[in-house]
Amino acid sequence: MEIKKNPNYDLGKKSILFFQIGMIVMLLITWQVLEWKSVDRSSLETDWVDVSKTLEEIIPITDPINTPPPPPPPPTIVPVVIVAVEDESEIEESVIESTETSQNAEILDVEDIIEEEVEEEEIVNVPFAVIENVPVYPGCESASDNEARKQCMSQKIEDFVKNSFNTNFASELGLEGRQRIYVKFQINKNGNVVDVHARAPHPKLEEEAVRVVKSLPKMTPGMQRGVPVGVLYALPIVFNVETN
Repeated sequence: MEIKKNPNYDLGKKSILFFQIGMIVMLLITWQVLEWKSVDRSSLETDWVDVSKTLEEIIPITDPINTPPPPPPPPTIVPVVIVAVEDESEIEESVIESTETSQNAEILDVEDIIEEEVEEEEIVNVPFAVIENVPVYPGCESASDNEARKQCMSQKIEDFVKNSFNTNFASELGLEGRQRIYVKFQINKNGNVVDVHARAPHPKLEEEAVRVVKSLPKMTPGMQRGVPVGVLYALPIVFNVETN
């Protein structure tokens, strides 16, 4: 029997492959249809948040809880003991004597009360800057007030030291340039200069400074609270040693 169809064009051989391809395509279409979603935008409402007004928190008003105080403790009852006393027993009665004095009673002399001596606080030495009434240097008696007497005294002491201090031997000691000497002393209750101390670059300068300050004249003592007191005074001495 002669075959009428060309075996190369027989579609029946690939029917199974075509069937599988068709099934895959249908499954893909079915999956896309199930996953497809449509939304009706006309039914959507847009929400707006209004933050222009400050939210006020309503705080409930609560009354404070008044806790009543605890009740006071019950009073302590002290038992009363009654002692029966026989009528025949003797009871000692206390005799109350009168404290009134009679006109005939002798009046004792009252001894004189010895007043205790109150020791006044002794005022220690007062610095020159805070003394109420500064010492009066000879020649400053006509100063009008305390501040004027201070300036007059400082100027008088400065002039006295300049005229009395010997600076000639400073160059012999090998000193050069500006020399500073610090002197501290006290004007005691009698107006005398005492307790003089000096500090200088050389002992000879210290001795000269002590000598000059001790030769200051006697002054009227300073007063604090109306009482003569010692006055502390600090004096800087500065001079320059010139070398040829």
